[in-house]
Amino acid sequence: MLKKYLFKTGILLLILSCFFSLLLFYERETYRRIYNENVARIFYQVKEKYPDITKDEIISIINQPSQNYENLNDYGIFLKEDFLLPSQEDKSKDFFSWNMIYLLGSFFLIILLFLSYNRKKDKAIAEITHYIAELNKRNYTLSLDDLSEDELSILKQEIYKTTVMLKESAENSLKDKKNLKKSLEDISHQIKTPITSILVTLDNLIDEPNMEHEVREKFIHDIKREVANINFLIQSLLKLSKFDANTITFLREEVSVQTLLEETINNVSSLCDLKNIKIEWKHNQKGTICCDRHWQVEALTNILKNGIDHSKENSKIVISYEKNAVYSMIQIQDFGEGISKKDLPHIFERFYKGENANSDSVGIGLALAKTIIEEDKGTIKVDSNALGTTFTIHYFH
Repeated sequence: MLKKYLFKTGILLLILSCFFSLLLFYERETYRRIYNENVARIFYQVKEKYPDITKDEIISIINQPSQNYENLNDYGIFLKEDFLLPSQEDKSKDFFSWNMIYLLGSFFLIILLFLSYNRKKDKAIAEITHYIAELNKRNYTLSLDDLSEDELSILKQEIYKTTVMLKESAENSLKDKKNLKKSLEDISHQIKTPITSILVTLDNLIDEPNMEHEVREKFIHDIKREVANINFLIQSLLKLSKFDANTITFLREEVSVQTLLEETINNVSSLCDLKNIKIEWKHNQKGTICCDRHWQVEALTNILKNGIDHSKENSKIVISYEKNAVYSMIQIQDFGEGISKKDLPHIFERFYKGENANSDSVGIGLALAKTIIEEDKGTIKVDSNALGTTFTIHYFH
């Protein structure tokens, strides 16, 4: 605002100076005209009375400085106080009045501009004060109608930006608290069942010290399975909580598809052996994918585990890979019982268990896989029918 005011003041002073220069020029020209007219009148009268006098002599008399102008005092002419030409004196008074009016008008115009600047500045400061007061009342619906670029308008915009950031931070903090609360509720709900099962089994083991060896072994294996499920659940929820809190940083790099799939398949090899499931894929894949290797192995492992859980014994899972100018694609196809149309829209929801879900499933592996893939700039979709299920993952370049 100050720069704008100074610019306007400079322009105004320039315009006023130009007009004042024109006024001084007009004043000079008026004096010159009056003086020359009167001198010309004297010149012709002297020439008429003294025909023999020459032009040079008259000019010399006119231009010769007089040393005896005090003698004119006897005729009532005071050269130090009066104008010799009355018309010139009248014009002098007029020009003095005009100059004073012009200077006073210019002065008041500059004062008016200054007062206008102060009034506008005070108004802007009052608006900003009101603006901050409204923001303190959590009124975030205020709009930015002032699009000027002066200092106070920029300050107002920066205050608004800061407030929006604080609002978003507060909302994110509230969202994080809600997510944490929900995660704790989910953990409590999901752990309650296996812990109850473990406690019941331990009570049986304690109450019946002479229990048959085979039954005892079965109970111990059941406890181990439940503990493993609890461990998997907690680890998965902790990972999801980190994503919810935006504390995960992906280290994206070009990763060999072969390396990615080898690590993934190695993670589920024991599960494949239990059901005699064969994983088919091209071992000579030379393509690469831009992603975070660690997290993508985690996501692909969860998807592959889901396929194994829903595959029949002595079946197979097919993994294929394609790449074009836009994206890289990995497909994981199993030949299990498929996913019902009712369950398909909810397959990636946390703790959702469809009608064909394994009894040991906690319904969190696919939710974690989807979160990882999407956070790593990818997409995942699922197609399923009675002949099996296919997960398609796109990694965009």
